[in-house]
Amino acid sequence: MFLNKRNQQNQEDPILKKEDEYRKGVAVVKDLISPSALRVSPNYIEIGETFAKTIFIMAFPRFLSVNWFSSIINIDHPINISIFVHPIDSNKVLKGLLKTTTQIQSRINIESQDGKVRNPMLESALENTEELRTRLQEGTERFFRVGIYITIFGENTKDLNRVSSSIEAILEAQMVYAKPASFRMEDGLASTVPLGEDRLDVANNLNTSPLSTIFPFASAELSSNSGVLYGINRHNNSLILFDRFEMENANMVVFAKSGAGKSYSIKLEIIRSMMLGISVIIIDPENEYKHLAETVGGSFIKISLNSKYHLNPFDLPKAMEDEDSADVLRNSIANLVGLLRLVLGNITPEENSILDNAIRETYAIRDITEETNFSLLEPDSFPTMSDLYEVLRNMDGARSLALKLERYTEGIFSGFLNQHTNIKVDKQLIVFNIRDLEEELRPIAMYVVLQFIWNEMRSQMKKRMVVVDEAWIMMQNEDAASFLFGIAKRCRKYYTGLTTITQDVNDFMMSRYGKPIVTNASSQLLLKQSTAAIDIVQETFFLTDQEKFLLLESNVGEGIFFAGNKHAAIRVVASYSEDQIITSDPRQILEIEEAKRELEE
Repeated sequence: MFLNKRNQQNQEDPILKKEDEYRKGVAVVKDLISPSALRVSPNYIEIGETFAKTIFIMAFPRFLSVNWFSSIINIDHPINISIFVHPIDSNKVLKGLLKTTTQIQSRINIESQDGKVRNPMLESALENTEELRTRLQEGTERFFRVGIYITIFGENTKDLNRVSSSIEAILEAQMVYAKPASFRMEDGLASTVPLGEDRLDVANNLNTSPLSTIFPFASAELSSNSGVLYGINRHNNSLILFDRFEMENANMVVFAKSGAGKSYSIKLEIIRSMMLGISVIIIDPENEYKHLAETVGGSFIKISLNSKYHLNPFDLPKAMEDEDSADVLRNSIANLVGLLRLVLGNITPEENSILDNAIRETYAIRDITEETNFSLLEPDSFPTMSDLYEVLRNMDGARSLALKLERYTEGIFSGFLNQHTNIKVDKQLIVFNIRDLEEELRPIAMYVVLQFIWNEMRSQMKKRMVVVDEAWIMMQNEDAASFLFGIAKRCRKYYTGLTTITQDVNDFMMSRYGKPIVTNASSQLLLKQSTAAIDIVQETFFLTDQEKFLLLESNVGEGIFFAGNKHAAIRVVASYSEDQIITSDPRQILEIEEAKRELEE
C-alpha cells in the first residue's frame, strides 16, 4: 500500500519523476565490470572481444613429483587457475578401502587356486591400499576430492587452441591428463574467477601427500638488498643478488664437471666482489686466473722449483691482542708437523714425537720461544728447512727423518721450501700459481700457501675471500684435508670466506673431511654434473630427482645455487667486458692475446 502510494507520488511530482529517470541512467559497479556481450559456444566462450576456454585435469599418475605444477603456473600466457579441495570423511574412505582390499585379496586367492602365476599388478594394488588404510587410520594422511581448472584467454579461437594444446602437452609429459569442459564453458569460467564456487565439480580423489605437490610454493626467490649479482633465477627470470658475508659464514663450495663453467662463475664473483672492496687470494693449479690478475692490477705469484718467489713454512703470524704468543707458537708447530707428515710420507708415532721436539729446538736456535713477540721479527729471523735438517741430524733416532728431508734441503726440491719468505700481499687480488710444480709437490704447495694465507688472516683482519681451486688435490692426503677443514671452520672469525672448488666430487667426498667442509659452507653452487658423480651429489645435498636431472641436463654456466635453506636454479651471465676478462676458452684467450699484440705494434 505504501509503495503504491510512493509510486503515485513519483508520477505526480515532476521532480521525483526526473530523479528516478536519472537513477536508471547511472552506471553501477556491476555495469562497469560486465562485458559488452557474452557468447557461449560448446568449446569456448566469447567475452566481449576476448575468447576463453576452460580445461580440467581428469587423471593423475601413480606418483607426483614436487612442484610439478610450476611449469603451468609460470607459463607465459594469460590464464586463470582454480584449485578446489573438498575434504572427505576418513571413516567413509576407510570403509571403501576395506571393501576394495577384500575384493583384491579375493581375486588374488581365486587366481592362486586356479594355478595362475602371481599378478604383480594386483599385489601392488593390495600393498598400496593397505598402506593408505594404515596412514588414514593413524591420522598421518587425509583424503580429499580435488578439482583443478584452467581457463585460457586469447584473441581468437586459433590462439586458444594453440595454448590449450601446449598446456595439455606439458601435463601429458608428466602423465597428467586434461580435457576441455565441453558444453560447460560458462560453468568453467565461473569456477576460475574469484567467486569461490566450484560449478564444474569435476574432481579426483587424492590423499595428503600427492595433494601437497600441487601447491606452487617451491618457486624460490633468492635476492637481497646487498651483495653481488650471481646470475639469473631460471624459475622466474629474476636476479640472484646475494651477500655471502651476511650468512652464518661466508664459505662456499662449488661442484661441477670439467668445462661446466665453475672457474668462470667464481672469476665473475671475484671481479664483482672486488668492486665492493673485498680482497681476494687464490690458489690456482691450472693458470686460469693469470689474465684476471693482470687485468685488475693484482699480483700473480708463480710457485715452482726455480721460482723467484718463496714461502717459508716456519713463518709465524703476529699475535692478535686477545691471543697468547705461546698458543700461536703451539698452533704453528702443530701445522708444521702436519706439513712434514705430508712431505716425509708415513711416519711412526715415535717419529711424530721426534718431529715435534725437533721443530721446537729449531725455533729455539733462532731465539724464538713462547715468550717472544713475533710482531717484531723480520722474515729472515725465522728458521728454514735447513735448520730443521741440522737439528734432526744431531738427534738420536732421527736419522731416517733427516735422510727423507734431505732432498728438500740439498736435493732437487731444495729451492721450494728452503728459503725465507719474500712475498708481499699489498694488492687487492693475489694469485698463487702452482701449475709448473710436480704432481707430488702440488698438495705440499697448496698446504704451504694456505698456511701463509692463514697467517695473513690472523695478522690483519679485513673482508677477504680465499679461493682454493681443484681442492680435491688436498683431499687426497688426510693432513692436508684436515688443515683445509680447519681453515673452513675458523675463517669466519677473521672476516674471511673460503671458496672450495672441485671437479672430482668422488675424491673430495671420499675424504672424511669432505662432507664437513660442505656442511660448513652456507653457500653452495652446483653446476652441470657427470653421471658418475650425480648420485653422490644427490645424496650429499638431498636433491630431488627433478633437481638431479636438471644438473645432468644443464648447459655451461647453469645449475643450482644454494644459500642457507633456500636454493634456486641459476644461469650465470656476464657482460661483454667481464667475459673478456674472465674467459677460460683457449680460443677466445688467443684472440685477446692477438689483439693485444696488434695494439702494441
